[in-house]
Amino acid sequence: SETMSTERPLSSPTPPSAAASVSPLKAWITAARPHTLAASACPVVAASALAWRADTFRFVPAALCLLVAVLAQVAANLSNDYFDYKKGADTDRRVGHQRAVASGWIAPQTMLRASLVTLGLALVCGLFLLAYGNPVLLLSAGVAIALCVPAYTAGPYPLAYRGWGDVCVLLFYGVIPVCLTYYVQAGTVTATTAWISVALGLLSVNILLVNNVRDQEQDAAAGKRTTVVRFGRRFGTTLYLVCAVLAVACSWPAYFYRGAYTWLLFLIFLAFELVTWHDLRRLSGSDLNRVLGLTARNIWIYTLLLVSLLVF
Repeated sequence: SETMSTERPLSSPTPPSAAASVSPLKAWITAARPHTLAASACPVVAASALAWRADTFRFVPAALCLLVAVLAQVAANLSNDYFDYKKGADTDRRVGHQRAVASGWIAPQTMLRASLVTLGLALVCGLFLLAYGNPVLLLSAGVAIALCVPAYTAGPYPLAYRGWGDVCVLLFYGVIPVCLTYYVQAGTVTATTAWISVALGLLSVNILLVNNVRDQEQDAAAGKRTTVVRFGRRFGTTLYLVCAVLAVACSWPAYFYRGAYTWLLFLIFLAFELVTWHDLRRLSGSDLNRVLGLTARNIWIYTLLLVSLLVF
């Protein structure tokens, strides 16, 4: 049956000493998952560089977009920590980065409240953006973000558990943040912005794919039907490479900014992705935590290459 219990299945409890050995500050930092925040920060940085290139860069809306994006991702990470624990996708036997609730570091209800407060802060920051564009459009985007953050792992139809995680990441860590960040600065969205938004969305999908390859067995046991659970590890690792290549292809408008051979710079990025892909194919279990960090690093490499072409 596809119906999932909302209660955490039986598992061995976390020893009190393990929970006590982590300071509250480290527990909250771990729960925020700073190693993945490139997925929210890089789209804003890239869009702001595009606005700079168009001579429409505005610091205040760009900073607000960065706050909204990062706070929304942290809220999503905290929410996932809580709901994955409740649904049994995260337990004390987890092979990935430790989760605060499953490890006994933070009480479940405290984590839930923290996710809601963080999401509220993101929405408050978003309200200030209403002064920089069409209020109906910006409010619609805010509502979509507010609904998607909890709906990713909660509710009657948790998107991540039904195989929609990749699509959500493509939209909310690529298309939406890049296009909105550019829009509140330039008042429009260009074709170049749209192409770059898809490229960054695809690179963020790769972060999710590493997670899903690593957690395939545990996700399957918890009824979390990710792309990797549905189609297998080989499909997931192949999709990782496809996303990287497509991201380079979608970056084609940037190739005309500094001459005919600008595209060669993106081969540097692709080389990093190929090395990371090789590690993804050969490693398993907790060893893939390093691959997750490298994938986030690669998004920064892509973004910095793009910024160098647009700004300098």
